[in-house]
Amino acid sequence: MIALRILGAQRLMSLATNRADGWPQATTVAYVNDELIVYCFVSRMSQKFINVRRDNRVSVSIAGDFRTPESIEGLSFAALAEIVEDKSEYLRISQLFKTRCPEYGSWPNPNPSLAPLLRLVPVVMSVIDYSRTFGHSELVTLSAHDLRRPLN
Repeated sequence: MIALRILGAQRLMSLATNRADGWPQATTVAYVNDELIVYCFVSRMSQKFINVRRDNRVSVSIAGDFRTPESIEGLSFAALAEIVEDKSEYLRISQLFKTRCPEYGSWPNPNPSLAPLLRLVPVVMSVIDYSRTFGHSELVTLSAHDLRRPLN
């Protein structure tokens, strides 16, 4: 599946949240994924965390650099952001993050009280693949089966 390949090939995403004044706010964050579920650590003091606590609807964009126009590919998806409360999931994703981003290997595990973990559950995904034709994208509505977990 092209979406899993793209998720596995990149490490940065743009995360857009909804500010209280109605304006969107996009920030760049590192991520890891477990299949189609995407995780990122954020600062508890950050505007994005405040935004997510108020409105958990987010938008994500992931893409890498390209050598030719035909090699442009990426993902854009609407997701529901959930704060990970389960300690075992938090630790499992912390280890996954250190494996995927070895430059953080010497750092201690993040502290949930300072750096909450967000679980981003995609609802609608657009897969961009210019190898098929310029501007080609496919819109996919995801189900619990696609995500291998129940949708809330």
